[in-house]
Amino acid sequence: MAPWATAARTAAAATGALAATGAGLIAWGALVEARNFTVRTERLPILPPGGRPFRILHLSDIHLMPSQRDKLAWLSSLAAVKPDLVVNTGDNIGSAASVPPLLEALGPLLDVPGVFVPGSNDYYAPQPANPLRYLAGPSRQDPRRSELPWQELFGAFESRGWLNLSNQGFSHVLQDIRLDFAGTDDPHLERDEWPGFPGASSAPARNLRIGVTHAPYRRVLDTMAQDGADVLFAGHTHGGQICVPFYGALVTNCDLPRWQASGLTSWTAGGRTVPLEVSAGIGASPMAPVRFACRPEAVVLDVVAPA
Repeated sequence: MAPWATAARTAAAATGALAATGAGLIAWGALVEARNFTVRTERLPILPPGGRPFRILHLSDIHLMPSQRDKLAWLSSLAAVKPDLVVNTGDNIGSAASVPPLLEALGPLLDVPGVFVPGSNDYYAPQPANPLRYLAGPSRQDPRRSELPWQELFGAFESRGWLNLSNQGFSHVLQDIRLDFAGTDDPHLERDEWPGFPGASSAPARNLRIGVTHAPYRRVLDTMAQDGADVLFAGHTHGGQICVPFYGALVTNCDLPRWQASGLTSWTAGGRTVPLEVSAGIGASPMAPVRFACRPEAVVLDVVAPA
C-alpha cells in the first residue's frame, strides 16, 4: 500500500476514534452524570453569639422538565435533610408545564421558611443554541424567547410563605436571630437593583445579613459585601457544567473567577471578606443537558458559631 494511503487510513481511524470518544463522553454526561445527584454539606461559622445553630438548604438551577422523573423523585427526598430555611437562587423550570410537578416535588419544603430570587430561565423558555457558544463567555439573551409562567411560579412560592427577594429586602426571625435578607432580580438579564438590607429596630439584637442573587456578577457581590452582608448566595454557573479533572470549570457564564464556579469560598470587597456560597445547580438547560466532572447538587449548610 502506498505511504499516502496508509497515512490517510491512519488519519481516518484517529478521527473515528476521537468521534467515538466524544460521543461516549456526551452520552456519559447526559445519561449518567447529569442524573448523579448529590447533597454537598458545609459548615458556615457565622452564628451570632448566643444563637442556636440552624440548617439552610440551598436549591438552584433545577431547570425542571416534567418528564424528568428521577429529578422529581430526588427533589422530593430533600425534605429528609430537615432544613430550618430554604434559599432558592432561581432557574427553576424548563417549560410552561413544569410548575405543577415542581411544586408537588418540593412539597414539605414549601412549608419551611424560605427566600427566592428569579433566574432568566424562570422568565423565558430555553431555545436551541450552539453549545460551543457557552464556552466563549457569558451567554446572550434572545429577546424573542417565549415567556414562561413565572407569575404562577412566584405566586405559588409566596402563597406558601417564601419571601420574594427580587430587588427587595425582608427580615425574618428564626430561633431568636433576625435574618435580614436582601436580593436582586437576575443580573444576567441586567434586571438587578440593590435594595439594601432591612433592619427592623423591634427585632432581636442578634442578626445576620444574607445577600441572595441568581448570577454572581462581581458588581452585585461587591455591593452586597460592602453593604454589610454576612454571607452571599448565588447559582447560575452550573459549577462550570463541563469541567476538566484537576483543572476545574472552563467558564462561569458571568465574570466570576473560574475557581469559584461552585462551593463555599469567600468574597472580599470594601475591606470586608464574607463567605460566598455558589451552587453547581441541580439541572441544566434542556437544550444542553450534559455535565462532566461536575455533579448536580443541592447544598446543606449548617450555620454554627465560629471556632
